[in-house]
Amino acid sequence: MTPVVQDFLTTFDRLTDSERLDLASEILKRIAYLDFPPLSDDNLVLISEEIFLQLDEEESAY
Repeated sequence: MTPVVQDFLTTFDRLTDSERLDLASEILKRIAYLDFPPLSDDNLVLISEEIFLQLDEEESAY
């Protein structure tokens, strides 16, 4: 992840819920018609593992 993207995400985390929803909506509108290449099985596995690890972290916080 580049420093610019990391700064963007840090700023996003500081926004109110309403601001986050507005921003997410705008980003989704802008990327809806981009031509993304299909994800490989390996990419899907890596993404899934990352999501499950994040969920495990959140559950352990409770």
